[in-house]
Amino acid sequence: MAETAKKAVPEAEELPKAIVRRVVKDKLSRCSEDGDISIHKDALLAFSESARIFIHYLSATANDICKESKRQIINAEDVFEALKETEFSEFIPSLKASLEEFRMKNAGKRAAASKEKENEAKKKRKLEAESSEKGEEGESQ
Repeated sequence: MAETAKKAVPEAEELPKAIVRRVVKDKLSRCSEDGDISIHKDALLAFSESARIFIHYLSATANDICKESKRQIINAEDVFEALKETEFSEFIPSLKASLEEFRMKNAGKRAAASKEKENEAKKKRKLEAESSEKGEEGESQ
């Protein structure tokens, strides 16, 4: 039965098994006193399928919210609103905190990348100026 269900889901829609295993083990080990949790293969498949279905349901709801606003691109606020609509609003505070942390990290990366591009552009202009000066010196001799 698990094999037929697995074949019904295109491979592109499957969640990465290693990540599902890591998340499930991490969360369950926090609930266990000894911290060592074994998870049966079928249980991992059930977690993976449940998460996949939840993602589809949440994205469909967020898409409906987006369309109601006459937009084509789903944004984070649409997802938060979808969580409220699907009665999972208890996730919103932690998700907002994670999103803010993600944005802060990316802002730092973007600033560093922008500065690096700026430095490369300065070096390129400097090299071009030097090569044009050498070209002018060669013509005058």
